[in-house]
Amino acid sequence: MTVLTRVGSPRPPLAQLVRFGVVGASNTVIALAAYAALGAVGTPAALAALAGWALGALNGYRLNRGWTFHSAVSGTGPAARYVVVQGVAAGVDALAVALVVGHEHVARIAGQVAILPVVTLATFLICRRWVFSAGARA
Repeated sequence: MTVLTRVGSPRPPLAQLVRFGVVGASNTVIALAAYAALGAVGTPAALAALAGWALGALNGYRLNRGWTFHSAVSGTGPAARYVVVQGVAAGVDALAVALVVGHEHVARIAGQVAILPVVTLATFLICRRWVFSAGARA
């Protein structure tokens, strides 16, 4: 059985990667909109950021499962795996940016621009092979 069959989509990996990027962009828009809306009504910044991230992640799970990967897997197993992958990716991104930007070796934006594609590609591959794959264990 091929990887494409396991994730339930006849789409080539590049098409899936493009969709994954579109979903990621929509997650960012949702997270920022929620953060701004909650901030406008006086929600503390950390709580607004957490709520925005959660809404973006929920959007990402639903769209990536159905649209990006056409995965038939469902339930708490893939949802929990998705949360783990997103949390680890956020941590790796933050640590890597801190390392390349620390002590002003690289400008802040340049550091994020350098790190984000690597973390995004790794996250895509893990989602494709573990989170949304029918062969993944629950």
